[in-house]
Amino acid sequence: MFGLGAPELIIILVIVLVIFGPSKLPEIGQAIGSGIKELKKATKEVEDSASLED
Repeated sequence: MFGLGAPELIIILVIVLVIFGPSKLPEIGQAIGSGIKELKKATKEVEDSASLED
């Protein structure tokens, strides 16, 4: 999708771990997950409304 492989993801995870610490990781993961869920929901709503107009 973004050209990220396993080594890149591991590096990003280590950087996030160093910056925020292990106690904040669950909160960050939950925030990212809910953001992705809302984005998918909004995308589906736009696709549904576009298909109704056709």
